Amino acid sequence: MADVRRVIFKPVITERSTMLKDTDNKFVFEVDARANKREIKTAVEKLFKVSVKEVRTSVMRGKVKTTFMRKGRFTGKRPDRKKAFVTLAKGENIDIFDQV
Repeated sequence: MADVRRVIFKPVITERSTMLKDTDNKFVFEVDARANKREIKTAVEKLFKVSVKEVRTSVMRGKVKTTFMRKGRFTGKRPDRKKAFVTLAKGENIDIFDQV
């Protein structure tokens, strides 16, 4: 994957990700499911101009949801997602997380 915008989709902003940012200098991104750790590292370094120390990934399996309506029961599945926990070098920061 050559384009960095196809690797990183969006930042994940939750209570846990905010806590990780404040304590361990880790940032959480939703990434492409086919991307590996090396591609994620280079994409973050190019996009935000920071030095990445470590990348950990996690695949979140989509839940099965059922809706009951007048015409019957409909079952669907949410899509699978992949999250990347990116640890930056000491003193590095990404500004977009501070603006939210």
